[in-house]
Amino acid sequence: FFAISFLTNILGAINPNVSDSFSLNGVMTGLLPFSFFIAYALMSIPSGMIVQKYDEKKSLAFAWILALTGALVFSLFPSFPVFLGSLFLIGCGMALLQVIIYPLLRVTGGEKHFAFNSVLAQLVFGAASFISPFVYSYLVTHLGDPTSNQGPFISFISYLTPATLSWVSIYWIFSIVSFLMITIILFSPIPKVIRNEDETVGAWDTHVELFKQKNVILFFLGIFSYVGVEQGISNWISEFLRTYHGLKPEVEGSATVGLFWGMMTVGCIPGMALLKVMDSK
Repeated sequence: FFAISFLTNILGAINPNVSDSFSLNGVMTGLLPFSFFIAYALMSIPSGMIVQKYDEKKSLAFAWILALTGALVFSLFPSFPVFLGSLFLIGCGMALLQVIIYPLLRVTGGEKHFAFNSVLAQLVFGAASFISPFVYSYLVTHLGDPTSNQGPFISFISYLTPATLSWVSIYWIFSIVSFLMITIILFSPIPKVIRNEDETVGAWDTHVELFKQKNVILFFLGIFSYVGVEQGISNWISEFLRTYHGLKPEVEGSATVGLFWGMMTVGCIPGMALLKVMDSK
């Protein structure tokens, strides 16, 4: 959960720098989160089919291979078209991971603790989203300051990153994280998930029937609205602060994005307490 979030919610912090580097207008900047999240829409149903056919361990490794490919290709060839493709590839990997990890969470933590563990996972998710903008800010400010004591790691990242595109350095970090996740998964025991009947992916006809149900449509609209608010604030708050208040995206903007996710993490704590005294509904 931590690694997924570390990669997923960085866009808000880097959006203004991406916009400047590639001379994007507002509409083109809006394509960045769209390229990432459209992968969820396109990959969610196929992801369920992949997991059922190839089991959790292989699917987890494949998901992180997709993320590694997206991050590494952009790190090596930092251009706008490659960035859109990179976001889509990483999004496909994250969509596949989301499909895998919730049944795994139920199996490993026990079904009766699933609601509590899901909120706990969101706390971890928020913590990583809080940290990643500060990591990005640290990288950019140190790469651009020759007088700072960079150390061997920052010097190595500086060598790999174009001087005019210091924000690309975060994608080298994502490449390292993805590679580490692949290694950990390959050498870790992953339990086999026996899926509930309602977690089993059926034929396409089954999905067509689901989309005809009012409750499914209402859940879709609810999630659409929630993610629109969450990601809308995260992705645009740094640009807003720069445009209307003249604040630096790599300093105050990144800090604000991090604090936004940090406050969501804090919000999970009373949520977990409430789930101990009342049911999730």
